[in-house]
Amino acid sequence: MANFFDENVKIGALASIEVSSRGTNTYIGSGTVIDDFVKIKHVAGDGDVQIGKNVYINSGTVIYSANGVVIGDDVLIGPNCSIVPVNHNMDSRDVPIRLQGYPLSKGGIVIESDVWIAANVTILDGVTVGHGAVIGAGSVVTKNIEAYSINFGSPAKKVASR
Repeated sequence: MANFFDENVKIGALASIEVSSRGTNTYIGSGTVIDDFVKIKHVAGDGDVQIGKNVYINSGTVIYSANGVVIGDDVLIGPNCSIVPVNHNMDSRDVPIRLQGYPLSKGGIVIESDVWIAANVTILDGVTVGHGAVIGAGSVVTKNIEAYSINFGSPAKKVASR
């Protein structure tokens, strides 16, 4: 339950990286830049946040630990993205959703190396974004993305290859 940052990480003065009270960790590799107003929040699960080398995470992005997030090397994440490896139970009409807990994990989120995630993208639990893929601005990623594909939309769909 700690944060482990390489000495060559640059973290904006207005970024918020929580120290978990849940027993999870954040790891950030060399050369990574975490811009102002990025939030890494430890919630709802036992997964760590692992961020590789030479990653750039733009302002306004929120990463929840929940069921785990792994981000490879040389990844670009645009502003105002949401990386959300968790969901809420909502089966009962008699209990407020906020009190119903969380369903079983779909496996967390893996973003492989050399990926570009444009502005305002949301990536949901259980998704792997393949090596070298591109996710267009405003997309919602609900399923795995193949390597070297270019994807847009809600839900995101392959439109081309690189």
